[in-house]
Amino acid sequence: MPARKPFLRRLLRWAAAAALVWIVLTLLMVLLLRFVPPLTSAFMLGRKLDAIVDGQKDFRIGYRWTPISRVSANLPIALVAAEDQKFPNHHGFDVDAIQDALADADDGARLRGASTISQQVAKNLFLWNGRSFVRKGFEAYFTVLIELLWPKQRIIEVYLNIAEFGDGTYGAAAASERFFHASPAQLSTHQSALLAAVLPNPRKLRVDRPSAYVQRRAAWIERQVRQLGGSAYLEP
Repeated sequence: MPARKPFLRRLLRWAAAAALVWIVLTLLMVLLLRFVPPLTSAFMLGRKLDAIVDGQKDFRIGYRWTPISRVSANLPIALVAAEDQKFPNHHGFDVDAIQDALADADDGARLRGASTISQQVAKNLFLWNGRSFVRKGFEAYFTVLIELLWPKQRIIEVYLNIAEFGDGTYGAAAASERFFHASPAQLSTHQSALLAAVLPNPRKLRVDRPSAYVQRRAAWIERQVRQLGGSAYLEP
């Protein structure tokens, strides 16, 4: 029995040291990405791996980082109107939306997502796709780091660059060129709304051939943008 106690103490010390190293490394990584454009994202790598496994030899990821200053102001506000209207004011989590989702689940409805844009950046950039509690825990951790270390403009800048707008098409630059043959700076209000409208399922919903559902959702997003006051809503 006495021999077990030193082993347990060593084990706890190793675990504490590993946790400390993890915290320091992730802090540095998130801090670095406040200033440096990400070369890729976890979701892009996952999609590329899926293509290799499926034998899609010609599959290519469309992604090119574009500073928010070179993106039409119509796109960030369309994304906020569609995905997270409390984005300028919350600290990473929409508590009201989470409570509403849990209440609906208690009433027998399917548990729906209540992710903010900050949470989606954390998930897309650092994590794998899935719904496990472990992944949700990591998502919450990275969301807190992002909100602590990045300004809101950086969060929306990263989001509009790594969000998937079509199968293998990531970010404003690749999407605007693929779907509208234009630069991201030229995106109109309607084009931005179409891009935001497919985000629930960009591999099924189409920007270039919008279904009736996508068209209705895009029209709703445009109305929400007007009600929020347009791009001025995101000004500091």
